[in-house]
Amino acid sequence: MSEREHRGAPLAPEDVDRIRRVRVERPEEIAAAFAARLRRPLIRGDRRLFIIAADHPGRGALEVGGNAMAMADRHDLLQRLATALDRPGVDGVLGTPDIIEDLTLLGALEGKIAVGSMNRGGLRGASFEMDDRYTGYDVETIQRSGLDFAKLLLRINLADPGTASTLEQSARAVSAAARAGLPIMIEPFISEWIDGRVRNVLTPDAVITSIAIASALGSSSAYTWLKLPVVDDMERVVAATTLPTLLLGGDPEGKPEETYASWEKALGLPGVHGLVVGRTLLYPADDDVASVVDAAARLVHP
Repeated sequence: MSEREHRGAPLAPEDVDRIRRVRVERPEEIAAAFAARLRRPLIRGDRRLFIIAADHPGRGALEVGGNAMAMADRHDLLQRLATALDRPGVDGVLGTPDIIEDLTLLGALEGKIAVGSMNRGGLRGASFEMDDRYTGYDVETIQRSGLDFAKLLLRINLADPGTASTLEQSARAVSAAARAGLPIMIEPFISEWIDGRVRNVLTPDAVITSIAIASALGSSSAYTWLKLPVVDDMERVVAATTLPTLLLGGDPEGKPEETYASWEKALGLPGVHGLVVGRTLLYPADDDVASVVDAAARLVHP
């Protein structure tokens, strides 16, 4: 079975071994796989997107539901991603270069949206966490690899000088994406240091403030999208921008039915075009990835 024929089947150890052999013996095949990948329009039909997020490990964020190393096993993570990507209504995946390359070699991104994650340098728990440096994709490589979307994290902490560097580098990334005609997704937060850890402030006013700052970044916002948390008073939150907006799922917490209800309500608001969800769907309590992904897909593409 070839890598490009694999999509949807359970991953066997030999599938991951094949990726390892390519990386050791024939690394040039990664570029060839990108060049041969079947692409699709970013927006079609109902103008909505359902993206599975998997860029957490690149920032050292491996924890899910109290399991500190939940995302550490690459075979297990790829299996979950391949299962999710094979479900009807899933439009694509967000990942760092290593994950996007693995999935491309498996053939799991045929006809899917591939979103390249750019800044993963603000490592979770680090003293320099607010300095979200650009250590992943850049606009040039996203274009050369034939990916469809760029994504950056923008955490704004008024008490931390690391924010200034992040703002400057993020503005440059937005400008570069606009020049290239590449859609770029900004995930903004107002953040604070609390007991030595970075915490995102999830009040409506804080999210609205982050939207205002993110929307003004770069020399043009023509290709800018926003990726926003679902918080209280979402009507007022989404009224703060004309930029196309996707909702982020966040860490899994609370009852699933309550989470889905909040997503469904927010998806009905003007300017909201879908979901970008990762750990909540990839690591559900019952481990039935297909079922929870199907439930979320029905919300995005009813």
